[in-house]
Amino acid sequence: MSTSQSTLTLSIVSPEKSVLETEVHHVEIPGADGMFGVLPRHAQLVSLTTSGLLTASAVDGEQIELLIHDGFAEVSGDAVVILSRSAEKLADIDIERARQAAKRAQGRLRSEESVFDTARADAALRRALLREKLGKRSS
Repeated sequence: MSTSQSTLTLSIVSPEKSVLETEVHHVEIPGADGMFGVLPRHAQLVSLTTSGLLTASAVDGEQIELLIHDGFAEVSGDAVVILSRSAEKLADIDIERARQAAKRAQGRLRSEESVFDTARADAALRRALLREKLGKRSS
């Protein structure tokens, strides 16, 4: 896609597929150190992302809201590339599945068995609770 000085090309990629590629005026990204915004002509950077709500204003007027999970953001020129573990539209979130995932993760965190990786269970719980919260918002 071609860009002008007032737009950015936003690309979001997960291991399974290219989730989105569109022209935007700005994007707000959940970074590991908090939310950060990117406008055209932003300084070059690479940042860790965390699970959270990515928002952007598309050139066509659409407001983009995607739940992304852990990855990287690269800003170079007037392009923003998000490499994320997964990305999903809020309307596509299965709230009941998120509730079940949260229960499983909570059970693993309460378990005294050492077979469960606490950091992974904590991250799974965080993702499930975020899915449930944002999924309710879109319904």
